Amino acid sequence: MADVLRPARRGLMLILSSPSGAGKSTLTRLLSQNENNLDLSISVTTRQRRSSEIDGVHYRFIDRASFDQMRQHNDLLEWAEVHGNGYGTPRRDVETSLREGRDVLFDIDWQGTQQIVKKAREDVVTIFILPPSMAELRSRLVRRAEDAPEVIAKRLQNARDEIARWEKYDYVIVNEDVEAAYASVRAILTAERLKRTRATGLGEFVERLLAEPLP
Repeated sequence: MADVLRPARRGLMLILSSPSGAGKSTLTRLLSQNENNLDLSISVTTRQRRSSEIDGVHYRFIDRASFDQMRQHNDLLEWAEVHGNGYGTPRRDVETSLREGRDVLFDIDWQGTQQIVKKAREDVVTIFILPPSMAELRSRLVRRAEDAPEVIAKRLQNARDEIARWEKYDYVIVNEDVEAAYASVRAILTAERLKRTRATGLGEFVERLLAEPLP
């Protein structure tokens, strides 16, 4: 069979958001490990690196002056201040991936999502992950054994505010079973990759196709 020159495509930004404990980090990890042509967005932060973290893998750790300069020069697709520390997504790396036809995966909250949507709506696909119930969400937070009871209570209260933003997302998945939720996310990614509007070289491909002599 002759080689087929497939039409070029522009990459997309796939954003997953959820309240803490609903499963977006697990789904992000599964996608990163198993999906081809998908780059995980690495945020910059001004907070100190923890002993378990690797610079350039978990975050890119930078000083406050560098962060402020990036923000002022519009070099961040989205940014936020959390507990006195700056967090943000560098624009240059993401745009390079998109131009090269690679997709970029984000694990960010609804506020960061809305910032990116405002700047690049046509490149963005957003998915919100819901827990099956608040009782199950609490159980998952308790099972993680990472937070004190008062912290868990605060996370549950914040979850109500986050869940109320569900209508701002393109897709919503109820994560009752992680394998089923993962299959749904992959189906969304596959469909969005095949959208006609993302195939930047489709017009030229069709012209060549129509110019071929009939066999």
